[in-house]
Amino acid sequence: MREKTIEQKFRAAVKTAGGLALKFASPGFDGVPDRLALLPGGRMAFVEVKAPGEKPRPLQLSRHRLLRRLGFKVYVLDDESQIGGIIDEIRAT
Repeated sequence: MREKTIEQKFRAAVKTAGGLALKFASPGFDGVPDRLALLPGGRMAFVEVKAPGEKPRPLQLSRHRLLRRLGFKVYVLDDESQIGGIIDEIRAT
């Protein structure tokens, strides 16, 4: 399965959950996660989408650590079977 397909399924699942999965870009600050998941109740997290088995690049891992140190949830999604669990975790935080 391609990264694009996983990303589409994630967007659809977040929409079904009543939220938004916004494409996240930060010009001049490379390596940020692909999506900002916003769920009802003010719940949010960053989601890095990868093709199955792919791992984040070193710069991406560095950005993930920075975001986590700031208190944000960051997920790496590389299999559609993870989508429900990620949404459940975001809802629970």
